[in-house]
Amino acid sequence: MRELDYDVAVIGAGTAGIAAYRAAADAGVRAVLIERGPGGTTCARVGCMPSKLLIAAGAAAHAARSTDLFGIRVSGVAVDGRAVLSRLRAERDRFVGGVRDGLDVLPGDDRIAGSARFRDGRSLAIDDHTCVRFRAAVIATGSSPIVPGPLRELGDRCLTTDTLFEIADLPDSLVVLGAGAVGIEIAQAMARLGVAVTVIDAGDTVAGLADPDLARQAAAIFGAELDLHLGAEVHAAAPDGDGVRLHWTGRDGREQVTRASRVLAATGRSPNLGALDLEAAGLRPGADGIPDFDRRALVCGGAPILIAGDADAWRPVLHEASRQGSIAGTNAAALAAGRAVAAAAPWTSLAMVFTHPQAARVGEPYDPAAGGRVVGAVDFSDQGRARVDGLNHGGMRIWADRTGRLLGGEMLGPAVEHLAHLLTYAIGDGRTAQDVRDRPIYHPTVEEGFRSVMTEILHGTTGH
Repeated sequence: MRELDYDVAVIGAGTAGIAAYRAAADAGVRAVLIERGPGGTTCARVGCMPSKLLIAAGAAAHAARSTDLFGIRVSGVAVDGRAVLSRLRAERDRFVGGVRDGLDVLPGDDRIAGSARFRDGRSLAIDDHTCVRFRAAVIATGSSPIVPGPLRELGDRCLTTDTLFEIADLPDSLVVLGAGAVGIEIAQAMARLGVAVTVIDAGDTVAGLADPDLARQAAAIFGAELDLHLGAEVHAAAPDGDGVRLHWTGRDGREQVTRASRVLAATGRSPNLGALDLEAAGLRPGADGIPDFDRRALVCGGAPILIAGDADAWRPVLHEASRQGSIAGTNAAALAAGRAVAAAAPWTSLAMVFTHPQAARVGEPYDPAAGGRVVGAVDFSDQGRARVDGLNHGGMRIWADRTGRLLGGEMLGPAVEHLAHLLTYAIGDGRTAQDVRDRPIYHPTVEEGFRSVMTEILHGTTGH
């Protein structure tokens, strides 16, 4: 076994790992990037980008069928599933290729292929061929889809986002377990592409929305396009001819059976930490398998080891993974050089769902028990620009403290990916409802909804 020495060892070449390696190398230390494969980042390969390509295809089919509202008659809309998936994979491969090309121009040229595990708090074994000694290490091993127990005997009839985008053609029917961001995005896209879709979720919300009114609206909107069952639980699954058979219990306690060509497990992802032998490094994993770590400096307790990205399961989205990777790489370089680490303030929380209508959660979460909050609300059902475009569904709920300082909000509606960014920046900058209402808002735009929300908040604050 060859033996190598580095200042910083980065385990994983995804979004967080690449950022960590770059930051450590830019800090002037000798860093190594260890990747077991497949490369290309979760986002580009099996996450954000292929799912958005599927959503775009579904949106195109839906738009072609929905022109009557505008007096435009379109007939004979047909979906070529093989062509849809062929374009998806071609574009996906371009994104993955871009990530791999980016690896080739990273500072430094030290990269090792293989699976890493800790030998102790200062060294790693890479398969059976390399020992890497380090002064600091970054765990950036990403995550993998969770397959619920009842589905584990279905083999390739149970799809995950790691396998969904490799199928040759669209299935005739699909059961999606999970109505969170991933599940509802794919479910709606598949339904719009002509697949008979059933969604089953044990919870009571869709797309992660917690505000009761928005959650009810989301269930009604998405339930009109697919067969949606909340408060339901699958307790058995088995092959059935060329497809699958699921036994589940509805909210009312009645036993149900659903047959479909395939089932998609979209019940979340689990950090890839099990093979690292964290205990050998002096780390103590919690019940979730994740070691205790400082969320501002990303340093794990017990060793000069940091954790970033999906591996820490804190904020598993790309922009957070990239930032965490940069923080972890910079602090790993500092530890390797014997310097103090820096504690970075967390960004304002931002989560989006790219359904139609879109959904988002920003800042402090919805909490009906939180005291001292003032809530502003607007519905898009009669909002000018939303009605012009025939997208008048959903609404916004934004909360502030008694001084009018913005705290957080949830949204369901058109252009939410842009509205959510505006609210994120306002919260991050410490703005008040008055600040936002005093800014220019062009007419007619969906952003005019902000004026209504902020006015309502101001009416509820002290002194108004």
